[in-house]
Amino acid sequence: MFTRDKLIDLGARAKQWFGASRKSRIVSSSAFLLAVFAVGAAGVAPMAPDAADIPVKSIALDLELPDLQSQIAAQLNTPEFYVREEKVRSGDTLATLLRRLGVDDASATEFIKNDRTAYQVLQLRPGKQVRVQTSPEGELQWLHTTIGNGRDNVTNLVIQRDGSQFKTSQAPAALEKRVEMRSGDIRSSLFAATDQAQIPDNVAMQIVDMFSTDIDFASDLRRGDRFNVVYETFWQDGEYVRAGRVLAAEFVNAGRPYQAVWFDEPGSRQGGGYYSFDGKSLKKAFLKSPLEFSRISSGFSMRKHPISGKWKAHKGVDFAAVTGTPIRAAGDGVIDFAGVQGGYGNVVVIKHWGNYSTAYAHMSRVASGIRKGMKVNQGDLIGYVGSTGWSTGPHLHYEFRVNNVARDPLTIDMPTAQPLAGAQLQRFRGVAADMLHRFALLSPQGSSTQLASSK
Repeated sequence: MFTRDKLIDLGARAKQWFGASRKSRIVSSSAFLLAVFAVGAAGVAPMAPDAADIPVKSIALDLELPDLQSQIAAQLNTPEFYVREEKVRSGDTLATLLRRLGVDDASATEFIKNDRTAYQVLQLRPGKQVRVQTSPEGELQWLHTTIGNGRDNVTNLVIQRDGSQFKTSQAPAALEKRVEMRSGDIRSSLFAATDQAQIPDNVAMQIVDMFSTDIDFASDLRRGDRFNVVYETFWQDGEYVRAGRVLAAEFVNAGRPYQAVWFDEPGSRQGGGYYSFDGKSLKKAFLKSPLEFSRISSGFSMRKHPISGKWKAHKGVDFAAVTGTPIRAAGDGVIDFAGVQGGYGNVVVIKHWGNYSTAYAHMSRVASGIRKGMKVNQGDLIGYVGSTGWSTGPHLHYEFRVNNVARDPLTIDMPTAQPLAGAQLQRFRGVAADMLHRFALLSPQGSSTQLASSK
């Protein structure tokens, strides 16, 4: 039982405890608790009848205490290094980048400028992350960064000090794949909208390729058109490295929705393809336009010839574009002619399956390696826009022929590849359902998705 004097003593001890440091309180608390438990144990445990006869043996051990002085000395003798990270900024030079990183090392600067591998640091794009380790005096110990071409060839570049010299090494980067979802509205152009939505340019180009058989992105876009896109991105150590494949996209043009889902096809040369949500292939036999971005300057109709002045049928479509604009093969086929042909100037003719053929005239030049008998795939580069032959300005004259008779490529129905069926269709439906859910998240009202899926 506690007496008045013991209570006064406990109060004084409590006052001292609260006034002590945190460390002192912890030590004193631990000691107090141990004492309480020890007293409790002594007061409760019964003494054995023969406890007085138990022999007591004393054991003494020499404990080796740590040599704190040598540990402190070792720490003082260990050289200090500093690690810093910075992102490349627009307008950066090697000097300004290294200065922000705390590097003050003339030999390192000279090495980076003159070594073929290390020189890639000078070619880094804005936003790229660079990490260095330096001594307190700014001497470079190592530099790490990621080098890539925006596609699959992504490597880690390391510049390492080796005594008074430097050495470089490159190794493939171990990338983490993520899936991102974005949406946007067309106000002026596709690329303005994708920039506003922070969508990488190579993703925007994939959107163009996916829907180029249905939408001419130079002339068909309308203010108020909208799009949703799901695509891969690749990261390393929390840093964005590059964008990958578009997994699904939805584009609403003039109120009409177009949708595409990527699906792997076992045995396919390309490893997969894009399909509508009902499993139909979106790859058509021919592109709607052999140019990525252009405008139609003359359609398939009767017109007054700009050189002869006579009225005659214009048996093709003219796409106005600047000289040097790449021209793509509208479909798979074999080169039937590549060279100069009268009023066509530099022209390429491709024979396709069945009785289809296409002609591309007035080129400034035919692409390197294009020759008669060569196989080409849809989208392959075959030449460049020019103004050769009977032409009054740079443009592409494009003809679509069936049994050597010119037809209007803008109105003719183009066949598509075989749709999915059986087990492939069942597997595809699971992929499509996931992408439809993602589109619903991007479009809270779900209007475009419902409209497209009900067709």
